Amino acid sequence: MEGVLTLVLLCAVSALGQMKPANVGNVQTFQTETELTFQWDIVDGNTSYSYKLMNGSAQVVLINVTGTDRVVTYKVSSLSPGTNYSFTLYTVFNGNQSDGYHFSAVTVPSNVGSVSVFDRKETYIILQWDKVDKRNDYTYELINWNKVEPPIHISPTDPLVEHNVTSLAPGTEYSFTLYTVFEDVKSSGYNFSNVTVPSNIANTPTVVDFNDTDVIFQWTTSNKAYNYSLERSNTSREYIYNIGEGIKVTCHINGLIPATNYSFTLYTEFFDVRSTGFTFSHTTSLSRVTEVIFTRSQTQLNITWNKLNKNNIYDYILSESDGNEKRYYGSSEGNEFTHIYSSLTPGTVYSFTLYTEVNGQRNGSTIKSITTINCVSFKWDVTNSSIDAQVIGSTHVKAKSRTSNATILPVVDNRVNLQELYPGDNYTVSLWYYLDSEKLLQCSHLLTLVPNSVVRLRCDHFSGGYGLAVIWDPPYGVVDVVQVDVDKQRFILTSNASQRQEVKSLQAAQWYKVTATSFSGAMKSQTESRNCQTNPAGVIAGVLVFFLLVIIICAAVFLWLRYGSAKRNNSSKPLVESKVTKKNYKPIPVDTFPEHFRNMSCDENRGFSEEYEDLSSVGIEQSSAAADLPENKDKNRFSNVLPYDSSRVHLTVNDEEDSDYINASYMPGYGNASKQYIAAQGPLPSTVNDFWRMVWEKRSQAIVMVTNCTESGRVKCEQYWPLDYSPCLYGNLVVTVKSEDKAQSWTLRELNIKNKSTSETRTVKHFHFTAWPDHGVPFGTEELIKFRGRVRQHIGNSYSAGPTVVHCSAGVGRTGTLIALDVLLQQLDREKTVGIAAFVQQMRLCRPLMVQTESQYVFLHQCIMDSLKTKVVAQSEPLYENTDTIYVNSIALKQYENGSKI
Repeated sequence: MEGVLTLVLLCAVSALGQMKPANVGNVQTFQTETELTFQWDIVDGNTSYSYKLMNGSAQVVLINVTGTDRVVTYKVSSLSPGTNYSFTLYTVFNGNQSDGYHFSAVTVPSNVGSVSVFDRKETYIILQWDKVDKRNDYTYELINWNKVEPPIHISPTDPLVEHNVTSLAPGTEYSFTLYTVFEDVKSSGYNFSNVTVPSNIANTPTVVDFNDTDVIFQWTTSNKAYNYSLERSNTSREYIYNIGEGIKVTCHINGLIPATNYSFTLYTEFFDVRSTGFTFSHTTSLSRVTEVIFTRSQTQLNITWNKLNKNNIYDYILSESDGNEKRYYGSSEGNEFTHIYSSLTPGTVYSFTLYTEVNGQRNGSTIKSITTINCVSFKWDVTNSSIDAQVIGSTHVKAKSRTSNATILPVVDNRVNLQELYPGDNYTVSLWYYLDSEKLLQCSHLLTLVPNSVVRLRCDHFSGGYGLAVIWDPPYGVVDVVQVDVDKQRFILTSNASQRQEVKSLQAAQWYKVTATSFSGAMKSQTESRNCQTNPAGVIAGVLVFFLLVIIICAAVFLWLRYGSAKRNNSSKPLVESKVTKKNYKPIPVDTFPEHFRNMSCDENRGFSEEYEDLSSVGIEQSSAAADLPENKDKNRFSNVLPYDSSRVHLTVNDEEDSDYINASYMPGYGNASKQYIAAQGPLPSTVNDFWRMVWEKRSQAIVMVTNCTESGRVKCEQYWPLDYSPCLYGNLVVTVKSEDKAQSWTLRELNIKNKSTSETRTVKHFHFTAWPDHGVPFGTEELIKFRGRVRQHIGNSYSAGPTVVHCSAGVGRTGTLIALDVLLQQLDREKTVGIAAFVQQMRLCRPLMVQTESQYVFLHQCIMDSLKTKVVAQSEPLYENTDTIYVNSIALKQYENGSKI
């Protein structure tokens, strides 16, 4: 029984040993170009396998599996890229193998070696490469920015593969991947990039600036990554410009030839790929000579110009009006050209054309100039107020003297006619020609006008009966010297000397011809003459003195005989009369004033002259120490018009920089008003602030001005109020003109003054008399009397106001006359008497030189006379003469110079 079981068991085992193992179920394949990697699951725990590569020698390779993995991985190496391999995989168990699992696998094909660009444009690129391993069974796949290109055509006979990539953007970089494909297996991929051709610029470049040899182009770029190159086609010169910040590209080209047409090609560049090029042209300009210098004389014109841009390429042609030309070659000359035209006519305009020339092209401009003239060659007709001449070659005349502003007038019909000039003055007369926009000086000539004759030549007795005092008033205008001739005696007096010449050693009671002639340079006035008689009283007096002496001697003998023996024991000492500085002048009643006026006017105003002379020394012994201090000297307009310490106006001193000094004096008024007026000099530029300070501190509500700021070309007073209605600041005071009323002889203004510190505002009336001439007195009394009435009415209505400020230039002549007229007319109205001399004396005790000249003193009497009349007669001839006689005494007026009216 046991034997039977053993036999059965052995048969079973034998049967099992002869059974085939199972095949693998599936094989996964992983490939590279030279390797295939297989992977399958273990079959029934078998660890032995074998495979047979059918493509080769069909050799069987045994595979033993170790470990506990349930998956078998096996790599086959040293294969060929892009090849299809067939395999049979067997399961091996106990020497038996399965029937075999058949499968195939493909290795990865190789990439292409390189890709080149066969052609490219703005919207496409044609690529080209060699077939991989020269195999026709490979296909290729191209990916452009993750986009698969259409299938690539492959020619079986062409070793190259070509593909056109279309629908691209100009000037753009594209990234590509090219795959080699075999039986749906792709190579790893060949990566490369390339660019399309950039577009040309859209529009012709703009010319920003250009000249003969340079041009600046500018254009707009569409891509900051673009570069540009510009080529000059006729020289193959290339300019390369890179774009920087912004979208504008600028190109500066120099070294060009004037008047030449150039062709340019502008390329857009992107990754060294150029656009097709934008072609345009530009023609350089040809400049003209714009700066020409003429050197002129009466018969010659020198024309000079510089080489343009210091460039030798220009030639120059100078053409005359008759067509004659002179050529200058820039290549053979220096940097400056000069041409001289001679034998020309004086005072004639000449016209030329100056051309520049390059390459046969010309560009020219007309140039003009005029030859000069000789002023001395003309006949100048000179009087005491005019200059007249017939001239040529000038369009305007300019006349300038040392005392007046320049006068410029057109020359009409070749005639110079200058009028209303200053007598005796020296005038530089210049003739000008206005040629287009250029003013050309033709010539200059110095002319002296004829001086005016002396005024009111007269004589006075002098040195008993043996002399004459020749007296005259200075003429209007400039006079260097006055020549006086009396009985073969000649006297030369300078203009700043006294208008009085004493002539001695004459015979008594004799008539002499007296002449006076004014001279200004070589010009002399008409001679004024007068027959004068020495005093005959000396001869008669000699006889009378003889008889008088006889009578006196007889009387003395008689008295000696009668009283000689009677001696006195006590003889009294003679009384010495003390010096009287103030003379007692009696007022003149109204009813006797006309007779008094006539008596004073006799013998050429002899009475006025004597009375005025008596007043010359009044007050001069008083001190003016404050005015003479070094810090105050510059505040005085004239060195001989200084306020007395006893009557000067003191300003308030608020800080260390302030001064209490101003050239102004208190003046008495009518009755007991000791400080009704302030007589002041016209403000200087440095004292305007002090003037307004005085007006504010003294609470003045009226300012009376009896001068003009400028008279006969000389500044008499600084303009101390605003020129218009705009406020002006003077120190701490703001002055504003609120109204202005102009009449024929005066101007009335209303001024507002505001103190910046206190904000207090006051109103001040400004009475400005404008008809008082620079030399002399007004030509009539009516206007001044009416003006004084306006002033008096305002003063009368201002009961609480401070003193009225009156000023002219120095504050003594016209100022004293107006103050005296106001007071005397009040006295005349209330007392029916008038004391002219007494009041002038009273004023001179307060300020020197009040009523400065005899003519003003006589004029004051005339005003009183005319005020006594029931009706002022218009155009009446006054009994005084309008003169400027100044009695100069050695103490008060020895520093007074030039005879200027103040």
